[in-house]
Amino acid sequence: MILLRPDPTGQRWLGAVIAGLCFIACLAAVGAGAATRAAHGWAGRLSAEATVQVRPRVGETGPTAAARAAETLAGVDGVAEAEAMSRAQAEDLLRPWVGQAALADLSIPMLVTVRLDRDAPASAVTLSRALAEAGLDATVDDHSLWRGEVSAAAGRLTALALLICLITAGAAGAVIVYAVGADLKAQRDVVVALSLNGAADGQIAGLFQARAARLAAVASAAGTVLAALAVALTRLAGGSEGISPAVPVDWADLLLLSPCPLVAVTLAFAAARFATLRGLASGLADAQGADRRGG
Repeated sequence: MILLRPDPTGQRWLGAVIAGLCFIACLAAVGAGAATRAAHGWAGRLSAEATVQVRPRVGETGPTAAARAAETLAGVDGVAEAEAMSRAQAEDLLRPWVGQAALADLSIPMLVTVRLDRDAPASAVTLSRALAEAGLDATVDDHSLWRGEVSAAAGRLTALALLICLITAGAAGAVIVYAVGADLKAQRDVVVALSLNGAADGQIAGLFQARAARLAAVASAAGTVLAALAVALTRLAGGSEGISPAVPVDWADLLLLSPCPLVAVTLAFAAARFATLRGLASGLADAQGADRRGG
């Protein structure tokens, strides 16, 4: 059996490109998984809470109105706990956004935080009805708008990660097609000799496919291992929340990396076959025919 001549320099460069693209694709997949997990966690916490803004009646102070609202809501079915927020607590929430200097003159509404029963949470309509029956002027925010925004953001991040994976796969395929095409031209004499000895185009393509698949297996494994190390370091450095609460990397995310080598080998196999058969059907076909006629 005639073997293809080795091309160490070209193969090293191709392997480095494949490893880098696999590394990028793996990180994109992990980032999407972490962002989706964070979004679901935020949406779950938002769905378990509601905020009520209370407007005191004439002759009634804000703290008194908020206390009455909290007492009223605590007795509603589907409410686990209701607590009036003091001005100091509201200032603590606003301070990072408006600064300390503006807090003294800022008119802060009276708020009541409501923690809902996770199994059977009370609806915003139920809470509003209970407040109205108690003679309170209040507005209930069940955070439905924020939940929608968070879910939409998670969907966009997932779509972006999928797009990155598709782009890297396309780039890897294009690089492999180019590299195999160049290798095919460099191995012209070997290819012609194989053809003259009765080798079919599919058999010749198989040699280039095997070489590309072996290279992709090694390179993709290296890129995947590097990505796994990056994920592990991120998890160890950031604790249970990863690098931040927005990207809570988990050990289970390492499972997302496992398909990468298989995908890379399959892609390399297909791209090498396409490039080889295309090359054999175009320029090299003429060369083979001329050699046969000359023989």
